[in-house]
Amino acid sequence: MKMQNTTTKKTATKGVIRYGHTESRGKANRTQYLSVHKVQRSDELLEFLLKKLNTSRNNVKALLSRRQVLVNGSVITQYNFALAKDDEVKIARESVREEAGRPAAQQAKRGKSEKILPAPKVKILYEDEDLIAVEKPEGLLSVESDKEKECAFAQVLHYLQSKDKASRPFILHRIDKETSGVLLFAKNIKLHSMLRMQWNELVQTREYVAVCEGIFEKKADTVQSYLRENVNNLVYSTQDPTGQKAITRYQVEKEGNGYSFVRVEIDTGRKNQIRVHMQSIGHPIVGDDKYGHTKNPLGRLGLHASCLTILHPITKELLTFRSLVPANFYKCFAK
Repeated sequence: MKMQNTTTKKTATKGVIRYGHTESRGKANRTQYLSVHKVQRSDELLEFLLKKLNTSRNNVKALLSRRQVLVNGSVITQYNFALAKDDEVKIARESVREEAGRPAAQQAKRGKSEKILPAPKVKILYEDEDLIAVEKPEGLLSVESDKEKECAFAQVLHYLQSKDKASRPFILHRIDKETSGVLLFAKNIKLHSMLRMQWNELVQTREYVAVCEGIFEKKADTVQSYLRENVNNLVYSTQDPTGQKAITRYQVEKEGNGYSFVRVEIDTGRKNQIRVHMQSIGHPIVGDDKYGHTKNPLGRLGLHASCLTILHPITKELLTFRSLVPANFYKCFAK
């Protein structure tokens, strides 16, 4: 088959949403946030904070110098730091320091193009003046959550700023914490905007590999449905067109011992899309305790983002980023 392409309490004060929010990082290290803001359009950090906080320029600069401003979970002190749509800006109650024991940003060369960023190890697959593609390990968030600060964005930010304090990554898409594989960032706001606006047109291939439970009756097929999210934040498949349309194409490449090795391409990038679609056809991904697994032979979710092909909007070059399938994905099929 050819496949195509803890609790938050808030009150309003002077137009700012204020939170009594505490984020735990161990018993002796807790960060409390005064406010949280979602970026709706590109802006410079200083200008954004002036509008959101309704305070003086000197007060905003003081927050920055005292390390009380975080973007996507990373402390930012530059007033002209470029913000992009969907960035999250948090104002901490007190100064935020780097977590104890965390290594300084550094790079270790491995071959011609491979570099290792601070632990957990994020490998750089490709880098030019516009883009940086990394291999995210399973167990690491793409961007921070309310409960976890460590993420791929922070790792890449520290790497870029070790070379140029004014630089930053702009995330273009996300993969689940439990999923490993290719994650792509823009290195300037112009390219970020162009790619975000034309993402579905410019992305040629979004390929994953999955180890699923059972033997498929149809060895190749397209799953199409609408995805919705329930009150418990679980995504489910439905034919109700009020949901988000999702299209997943799959092909079984190997099977045995009650498992199937499946190559998947997605035409839409919905939350948990592949996991939900595999569950909906009776073949949940191994290790997926969120979506119906009964077995966990890998000790992790059996899903890996193996390939992303994208047309560069400026140079028109077709770029392909690949991440090797984790070796233990094949152990389910050993005789």
